[in-house]
Amino acid sequence: MLRVAVFVSGRGSNLQAVLNSPKLKNLVVVDSVISDKKNCKAFQIAADNSVACFSLGNDKESISYSGLADFLKSRNIDLIVLAGFLKLIPDSVIKEFKNKIINIHPALLPAFGGKGMFGMNVHKAVLNSSVKESGATVHLVDETYDTGQIIAQRKIDISDLNSAEAIAEHVLKIEHELLPFVIEKFATNKILVKNNKVDVLQ
Repeated sequence: MLRVAVFVSGRGSNLQAVLNSPKLKNLVVVDSVISDKKNCKAFQIAADNSVACFSLGNDKESISYSGLADFLKSRNIDLIVLAGFLKLIPDSVIKEFKNKIINIHPALLPAFGGKGMFGMNVHKAVLNSSVKESGATVHLVDETYDTGQIIAQRKIDISDLNSAEAIAEHVLKIEHELLPFVIEKFATNKILVKNNKVDVLQ
């Protein structure tokens, strides 16, 4: 069983999609949900599914960013999943879990990525650009925002959508399909990273 830690900052709909995925039931254990916010809404989803919750911070009740890598190792985490997590992952964690950290982004990278490009900010930028397609991307995480190697993408036609909210709604449905798909591929050893290139096996 692949042991997964899910990092969240918001309401946790992608976390819910992972927990609800029938294909992941016998492949993945969501060991822990970690947030940069003590009152993160996703913690309720975790609690409802008997998943341990932890917050990041500088107080005694929280995990420190400097101690995060050791904490994750102590829980035997195999894969870190960023599902709406808005902070940069510390370099020490990137190094310790090389090619074992993934992020879901609500656009077709490398477009509409980078610092500040999250949530509705992304969909507003997409709408204002007049592009005809959007979608979701799952990528490996490196030391900067949204620049890691792309693992998988799904596209949707947004040419008839007239608001950022409408784009967000349609893209979120794609996210809920794409993230469990990629996690399943990790769980079945069908993600190969070689020479700075990612291959997804059938």
